Amino acid sequence: MGAFLIDMLQVLVGVLIGGVIGFFVARHYMQKMMKKNSPINEQMIKAMMTQMGRTPSQKQVNQMMKQMTKYMD
Repeated sequence: MGAFLIDMLQVLVGVLIGGVIGFFVARHYMQKMMKKNSPINEQMIKAMMTQMGRTPSQKQVNQMMKQMTKYMD
């Protein structure tokens, strides 16, 4: 009975360690992909501001892009 509990404990610890390692590997991979392929570009920002009823200037678009890149880093 004692050997069975030790085996179950080892399996449980292995699953927990694997889950933690998998989480950090997936997080690193997603951050790398988000930097490489930005989900928002200038055309999307212009469309978003137009839908909100504003006519965006290039200066406003550049400010938004700068904020987005700052947020992603």
